[in-house]
Amino acid sequence: MHITAQTYSKLKPLHHEDSLKTKLFSLTHAPHRPISSGRAGSIIRQVLATVLIFALFFAIMNWGAITQIVTWEYQKITQNTDTINPLYTLVEKAEVKQQPLPLTRTTAESKKVIPAITMRVAPPDTRLVIPRINRNVPVINVSTESIIKKDWAKLERDMQEALRFGVIHYPGTARPGQQGNVVITGHSSYFPWDPGRFKDVFAVLHDLKKGDQILLYNNQKRYIYEVTTLTKVWPSELDVLKPSTENKLTLITCTPVGTNLKRLIVEAKLLRVES
Repeated sequence: MHITAQTYSKLKPLHHEDSLKTKLFSLTHAPHRPISSGRAGSIIRQVLATVLIFALFFAIMNWGAITQIVTWEYQKITQNTDTINPLYTLVEKAEVKQQPLPLTRTTAESKKVIPAITMRVAPPDTRLVIPRINRNVPVINVSTESIIKKDWAKLERDMQEALRFGVIHYPGTARPGQQGNVVITGHSSYFPWDPGRFKDVFAVLHDLKKGDQILLYNNQKRYIYEVTTLTKVWPSELDVLKPSTENKLTLITCTPVGTNLKRLIVEAKLLRVES
């Protein structure tokens, strides 16, 4: 079949420039089609479903900490949370004069006449007691070997392992009884499948107030601190770990609960040491 020049011109492809012009024209002159109400509703439902799933997942992952926070907030509404647990009271009782026990005929009578004992009993291990939020937890020491070798990966593993058994004394910082900055860190929330018992020990640490007292027991001595500041810093701000000429205690945990976005820093000055 003979193809004329006119027919050939109809069959040949458009040049690249012509093709772009055609596409741009079609895009710029396309009729506006508003989103239908049905489509908008579908998008809203998808967004709400995504938010709900995320909220449910977050609640499951941080169930222990969330339960503590809700319980604490409920107690603040229904009870006087300014009343410190008498188990941790720092008010010294008047000394009771000891007297010989009177003679009794039966064991039952003997139990009724046992006098009060004024002896203070200190825990044998290192412990942190925070009366405001009713916390009494062991303080675990981590070896400084990883810091000396600058093996930061091993240091992180050692700290995570130690956090299963309490809060940890940050290696390299002052120890109780030494001059300087005693740094203790603990979880505010952690993976629910982790076998540790202290995954959310600092869940309500943010509720401490300036003037609250904190007790640190070490070597049968009681170190009493008073809270001076509560601040939030970025994880990269490491000044809180620096040595200090003052005798103070620094508590660190992640905030907001369930994230590691920032660090909550509680600083307290040493008031006195009791044997």
